[in-house]
Amino acid sequence: MKKRITIKDLARELDVSVSTVSKALRDSSDISKETINKIKAFAKQVNYKPNYIAQSLKNQKTKTIGVIVPDIVHHFFTKVIKGIENHANRKGYNILIGLSNESLSNEIVNMEMFTNGSIDGLIISISRETMQKQNYNHIYETLNQGIPIVMFDRIIDKISCDKVTIDDKKGTQNAVNKLIQNGAKKIAIITTKDYMSVGKLRTEGYKIALKQNNIELDKNLIIEVDDNLLYEDHLESLEFQIRKMFNNIPRIDGIFAVNELFASVAMKIAKNIGIDIPHDLQIIGFTDGILSRHASPPLSTVNQHGESMGEKATTILIDRIENKSTENFQTHIIQTDLILRDSTK
Repeated sequence: MKKRITIKDLARELDVSVSTVSKALRDSSDISKETINKIKAFAKQVNYKPNYIAQSLKNQKTKTIGVIVPDIVHHFFTKVIKGIENHANRKGYNILIGLSNESLSNEIVNMEMFTNGSIDGLIISISRETMQKQNYNHIYETLNQGIPIVMFDRIIDKISCDKVTIDDKKGTQNAVNKLIQNGAKKIAIITTKDYMSVGKLRTEGYKIALKQNNIELDKNLIIEVDDNLLYEDHLESLEFQIRKMFNNIPRIDGIFAVNELFASVAMKIAKNIGIDIPHDLQIIGFTDGILSRHASPPLSTVNQHGESMGEKATTILIDRIENKSTENFQTHIIQTDLILRDSTK
């Protein structure tokens, strides 16, 4: 078996100290750029791979970040993971990904597995069931172990940790205002149950936009969809519930949906019953994913900037890991953009 190249081998071949090699591989400002480039080039030439296990034993760090997400099929979460991985790798960290599948018990199992010494910190978007049951004991226990946590997207305000999210209210206000500016007067919102922080905030943004434009709130136009209908196995039930909205509430001329699936299904049903989009009905969804870009017509959406969210969460977490600070937690707000396509005028 071929002998593994060590940092000592690099130092001996280059006739420099082990400390110099170590600093060069970490881009330390203590040594010149020329020396850094020379050492890195040689390390690449001889296929040197850092021994992260040995480093973690020495530094009592794993150089690994745990990530728990509710869903990896959703375009938004894949973009966040991409942002996390890119920034983590640039900083010399690996990531482990756990999937809660919107389950509290799965979330707990993932967290217990990660916090047995496998990770230095955790990035998490809370599962639907955790938020519904408001059971956060596993999160408090992890924080009490001294493991830093950064929550993203779905956050719990009362838990003291760093958070990265978007301005859901403002993003929704901008979208509904755009529908109103384009002449829509009877605007429905397709949202989720109130216990979901994201759906609740977006519904509040919808109400604020109506009030700002002196449009009376009609509670019949707030369609709360069962969260289980977000999954592929339940698309027929989702279509049934949205079709019922069209049957029960005639002459809707605007729809804001809290995710692109709801928006795409609403657009499909509207077209099937002969409604012209965007002439008779304008639709805006949330999350600029594959469904939005390939819908017919292409869907106007609120862009959440998932990759930027992932990068910011990772930046905050690594700073927390390396500086070992337990104070001055921050909530960073990522601004949204409204992307206009053919589902609006």
